[in-house]
Amino acid sequence: ACSDDLDRQVALVLADPDRVPDICVIMVGANDVTHRMPATRSVRHLSSAVRRLRTAGAEVVVGTCPDLGTIERVRQPLRWLARRASRQLAAAQTIGAVEQGGRTVSLGDLLGPEFAQNPRELFGPDNYHPSAEGYATAAMAVLPSVCAALGLWPAEEEHPDALRREGFLPVARAAAEAASEAGTEVAAAMPTGSRGPWALLKRRRRRRVSEAEPSSPSGV
Repeated sequence: ACSDDLDRQVALVLADPDRVPDICVIMVGANDVTHRMPATRSVRHLSSAVRRLRTAGAEVVVGTCPDLGTIERVRQPLRWLARRASRQLAAAQTIGAVEQGGRTVSLGDLLGPEFAQNPRELFGPDNYHPSAEGYATAAMAVLPSVCAALGLWPAEEEHPDALRREGFLPVARAAAEAASEAGTEVAAAMPTGSRGPWALLKRRRRRRVSEAEPSSPSGV
């Protein structure tokens, strides 16, 4: 789906005011680029969706537009153009989402190597959209931020780490840095100042979730 379908999806999510989810994860952008949707229009729909969800009381994490230049079947010069459009949209998405109280995780080329190594497992039949396993891999990239938004991430890792180049930046600058480095989280942090809204830039460590051991029947 494209970003212009978010209005419909949010309406479904918020249809029952007594069952507002604790958190919503939005992954959108790739189809906007391939369908040549103007970035301003794309971000307008995303910002509206984040605002409505936050107003309803849900936390929101947005996985920004992935780097389409990492898809092997896209050849030059289209690959270069796709990469440029993807990163520009990702930066704009970050600004729009953070200004509405959400947080973002830049997917960028984070999944490129993994998808290249396992194309049959991670890509769907059209060799463009991810398979179910591919979407699960993408979900793992945003899982640390989801846990942090719910207060489930280790408290000692919530403070900015200068060694990982984390810190407070104007949201526009944080968005630009995140778009160029996959796996970067940006969240609203401070009131608007002379340089505009400020954000906290985090480079969270990705953790692998080990498979749960099968439980043994009681008494065995």
